[in-house]
Amino acid sequence: MLKSMTGFGKSTGSYQTKKVSVEIRSLNSKSVDLNTRIPGQFKELDGAFRKYIANKLGRGKIDVFINIDSIGEESAVSINRPLAKKYYEDLKALNDELGEQTQDYLSLIVRMPDIYNTNRESLEDEEKTWLMNLVEEAVGKLDDFRKKEGDDLEREFTDRIEEIRGLLNEVPKYEEERIDVIRERMMKSLEDLKSGTFDDNRLEQEMIFYIEKLDVAEEKMRLSNHLDYFLETMSLDQSGKKLGFIGQEIGREINTLGSKSNHAEMQKLVIGMKDNLEKIKEQILNTL
Repeated sequence: MLKSMTGFGKSTGSYQTKKVSVEIRSLNSKSVDLNTRIPGQFKELDGAFRKYIANKLGRGKIDVFINIDSIGEESAVSINRPLAKKYYEDLKALNDELGEQTQDYLSLIVRMPDIYNTNRESLEDEEKTWLMNLVEEAVGKLDDFRKKEGDDLEREFTDRIEEIRGLLNEVPKYEEERIDVIRERMMKSLEDLKSGTFDDNRLEQEMIFYIEKLDVAEEKMRLSNHLDYFLETMSLDQSGKKLGFIGQEIGREINTLGSKSNHAEMQKLVIGMKDNLEKIKEQILNTL
């Protein structure tokens, strides 16, 4: 089953006097790039959250935001006065050094890191379990989002692969005409041979060149096999990287077919194949 690397999931819940929200966003990435923003009182669970999320979501640039929307009256919040004074002294010294006009330092200080103290007790096992369940719910919603996007990717890939196959199936109807053109060129060279106006080395090189160009059977067979393999691989979990490699092989056979075609209509078919393949490659970048 295909999944997109793009997704969003959110869950909210209440525990005693706390109301907590968990938001998880993901974008495409070559590996796992996981960033968390968690309130200080939940920091001890950061490792467990990271391990669970990475195992469940696999690749992607994943951002996790856990917010406490309200914590009730029992959690007293106070300003870290020594730290606030230090911030004030540093800001004022920098301001004087740069010669700037006096600033409203207080409005800046209240947004500084660790400026607030919260009187909190250690998390109980029950609350830890509740928080993990909340994270799992958000991950599940993000995964559902990815699956829905994956269904769209699967339809897109299938349509593009079948477009390439359809163009490949049109190649044989131009092959006879193509061979006739090459045959005429070779006969012209043989006539020059009889008249004595030929270049022996040049004639031999051209015959070898055209003979090699006549046969595209292997390219057609390999390309068809790669198309089948691409569709089969889409049913595997986390197949995005593998699809990328198969796409490279498809491109290699299309390019070889184009270099051997030596026929205007066949070249048009090859261009159509390349166009569809480029659109596939763009979407593979967002495939898990």
